Amino acid sequence: MTDTWIADTRTSYDTVAASYAERMRDSLVGVPYISGVLALFADLVSQGGGGPVADVGCGPGHVTAHLAGLGVDAFGVDLSPGMVDAARREHPGLRFEVGTMTGLQLGDASVAGVLSFWSTVHVPDDAMPGILGEFHRVLRPGGPVLLGFHVGDKQTHKTEGYGGHPMNVMVFRRPLARVSDWLRAADFTVEAELLLEPDDPLPAGVVIGRR
Repeated sequence: MTDTWIADTRTSYDTVAASYAERMRDSLVGVPYISGVLALFADLVSQGGGGPVADVGCGPGHVTAHLAGLGVDAFGVDLSPGMVDAARREHPGLRFEVGTMTGLQLGDASVAGVLSFWSTVHVPDDAMPGILGEFHRVLRPGGPVLLGFHVGDKQTHKTEGYGGHPMNVMVFRRPLARVSDWLRAADFTVEAELLLEPDDPLPAGVVIGRR
């Protein structure tokens, strides 16, 4: 798969930005396991001495804001300018930047944590090693990385999204072990694999590693 996936993902999320922001505004309310995972990540960052944390693929900024509410110095990066505009409107006191996880505009060892919360679900397998290499590059030694994603072993083509708007993205479901193996290959130590709501038609997976 060529890098057209980057342009397709950007265009698709620019198109759905307003509808997606509305849908995500209260999405962390009443989801104790996801909230618990984010609280755990915040604790890991704090135990490491704190510092800036990159929410990579932040969308409309709801997770960035949640982390900030937990005392994390979080900022967001997203491929879609439309999403970054929405994040800035929704959370004007926080920092959001347009950028791509394939080439983060961040210095080496410059952040205390990296979070990718369902933002790699449109990334093809062959691009994942390079992206995790970028996460490793920007993360301080000892810092945590958290990846959230759809669990399974299939891919589907999404042509319509939030608010009925057109989209053109692949959606990848991946086994926990595959994501963990990618992290190990990128020189992370894997500390936790979590399967959330395994009886749900679309289970959630979280893998936590450390540089």
